[in-house]
Amino acid sequence: MIGIYFIIIVVLIGLAFIGLGISTFFSKKKKFPDTHIGKNKAMKERGISCAATTDRQERENYKPIEIKKTE
Repeated sequence: MIGIYFIIIVVLIGLAFIGLGISTFFSKKKKFPDTHIGKNKAMKERGISCAATTDRQERENYKPIEIKKTE
């Protein structure tokens, strides 16, 4: 009995994903939605960038710590 419910749920979820894919593929905009943080206006106003950009900026500004030997 549980197996039948599982199969029905999997089929419904699969149909939902196919429907979303078809609607995106055949939309008039012909462009997939951009979910990148770096292009979001609200995030730019707050000064938040994506992880890749933050990592690149930190690597550019990296200054190693100099260890002084005391002998």
